[in-house]
Amino acid sequence: MTASDGLWSIGELAERGGVTVKTVRFYSDRGLLPERSRSAGGHRRYGPDALDRLRLIRSLRALDLPVPQVRRIVDDEAGAGGVLEDAVAGQLRQLGDRMAALRWREAGLRLVQECPPQERADRLRLIGAVPAPPSTAPLARFWRAWLPPRMSARAVAAFLEQAVPAPPDDPTPAQVLAFARLHALVTRPCDGSARPQPAAHRSGPGFRPEVLYDGLGEAYELAAARLRRGRAPHPGEALDCFVAAYAASAGGARDTPDFRRGLAAHLAADPRIDPYWALTAEVLGSREGRLVPTPGTAHDWLLAALTDEVAARAA
Repeated sequence: MTASDGLWSIGELAERGGVTVKTVRFYSDRGLLPERSRSAGGHRRYGPDALDRLRLIRSLRALDLPVPQVRRIVDDEAGAGGVLEDAVAGQLRQLGDRMAALRWREAGLRLVQECPPQERADRLRLIGAVPAPPSTAPLARFWRAWLPPRMSARAVAAFLEQAVPAPPDDPTPAQVLAFARLHALVTRPCDGSARPQPAAHRSGPGFRPEVLYDGLGEAYELAAARLRRGRAPHPGEALDCFVAAYAASAGGARDTPDFRRGLAAHLAADPRIDPYWALTAEVLGSREGRLVPTPGTAHDWLLAALTDEVAARAA
């Protein structure tokens, strides 16, 4: 029952709101539920509008929003402004991250459950070194150390977008294992030897790395389109773009048969990073029965096309 002054005691408000007196006092002490006045005995008195505010607070807390964020929302015209929209969007992002982490943990547990007993210790060690959901930061660090110096942030970011696989949202146990092995590959301790570098990185003062990797990125995309269609390596636009990238980055060399012959020899002698690309392909999975192309498979397709063309000219 409401008192003659139209105000409620803290107990009356708590009863109408379906909460405890302690809860109302907690929200009042933090400024979320202002009292209208105090009785002669110093007790808190609340107006009828406090009930709507209390119900809004309970609804927001049920969404797992923290108290400081709840206060900003209720102060923002009872949630009518943009603060509520931003808070809900933030909660959705956090919930998505937590769900992704749970999916990775579930796939990791299935991986351990399904493997032979003698392999479980190794599997546990591998997946235990990777956070859930996994971070691609170690992979990006690996490539930043491998790429030539003097590349702009834009060029590096463009290459990393192609070379670093995004972890799948709903991974299979095999994808979790592949990503864990990829993480182990790029974070293993250095044995003191220099990181293998392709010959193009040592081309001298006229070498323009951004020109090379911008051109290679375009060539890899063209080759990937052919790989997705199951096409065998062959001369054409993709190969021309590939060769042009090396020619332009080497001080504007001309694309001649001699240049192509020398390029084929240099690329054939370059160090290989096959395990990285094989694991990347496993992480990316397959589409329409074929593994998703990677820069590594695109590079091999283009090199095979170049080698075949040089051999055909020499015959």
